[in-house]
Amino acid sequence: MITGRKFTFFLSVLVICSISEIAVAQSVDNLHETSFKGIDAADLRIRDPFILADENSETYFLYRQIANGRGDSVQGIRGVEVYQSKNLKIWKGPQIVFRQPDNFWANAQVWAPEVHIFKGKYYLFVTFSANRSLNSDGAPWLPVRGTQILVSDSPLGPFKAFDNKAHTPHDWSSLDGTMWVEDNVPWMIFCHEWTQIGDGAIELLQLKPDLSATEGMPQLLFHASQAPWSKNLKDLGFDSNGLVTDGPFLYRTKIGKLLMIWSSFGSSDYAVGIAESESGKVTGPWKQQSELLFKADGGHAMIFTTFQGQLMLCLHQPNKRQTERMKLFKLEDYWIAEKMVLKWDHLD
Repeated sequence: MITGRKFTFFLSVLVICSISEIAVAQSVDNLHETSFKGIDAADLRIRDPFILADENSETYFLYRQIANGRGDSVQGIRGVEVYQSKNLKIWKGPQIVFRQPDNFWANAQVWAPEVHIFKGKYYLFVTFSANRSLNSDGAPWLPVRGTQILVSDSPLGPFKAFDNKAHTPHDWSSLDGTMWVEDNVPWMIFCHEWTQIGDGAIELLQLKPDLSATEGMPQLLFHASQAPWSKNLKDLGFDSNGLVTDGPFLYRTKIGKLLMIWSSFGSSDYAVGIAESESGKVTGPWKQQSELLFKADGGHAMIFTTFQGQLMLCLHQPNKRQTERMKLFKLEDYWIAEKMVLKWDHLD
């Protein structure tokens, strides 16, 4: 057992003070188990984990794409499922909350589902891909991809689409949409994918009051290259050439600062960085922190608060297909001379 490893970074407001590690792959035989047997989090494979702490039911809901349980194959049922827990350790399920219909606009990968509560409704943000290219004949293959919002009266679904199309621009390759509400106005923050534009971007879209559609055009918040820690894939030995933006998530600190955590590739591995809105508004401008929140080959992080009031960071690690596991870290929200102290323990 390794304990007490400490790192000190600059210019942030979050302190990771200890770790509860959770997560390893569920048997395909139990993929659509609906008798709600208890599953230890260590036996649950999940990528891009998202936990909704639902105060109405005092239950934690963990959403994942169904294909995570069958090695990411696009064959069979495509959609989103949920697990439930009272303690973040033992999870019951899964239960399907959205199943793609036969006439659905997307027919390939399902990525990064997350659920947000707004005005008494539950909204599922999820990235869908289609097995057709945005590019014309002769151009490199670029799959149609976008984030769509679905709605339900329950965190257990079923979630229904407003329309048979993504909310993000139809001619963009977009992913990882998340929600932020500011002055009672709902927004989607999402990634314009590096596969289309080279230097991946984080974009902003205003949503209609019922989230059924968008209002106006996307607003650029920043490019991956603006973060000093984000590296080009080619420079890291990958065949691809580009800078990645993944998994944005916004958090307002106790003293009112607006932060965005997001993922890319650092000097060697997948990592989580922090940007701060200099205006305190979602429209920015956004200033990148020079140091990483997490650099140990994990990412696509989100933040939630337990029913006991503990702030938590949730991400997947490692960033390797078939071996991703959900990890939970305790967070503390305070400033220490404009420095962030990161402490973490590997527990047996």
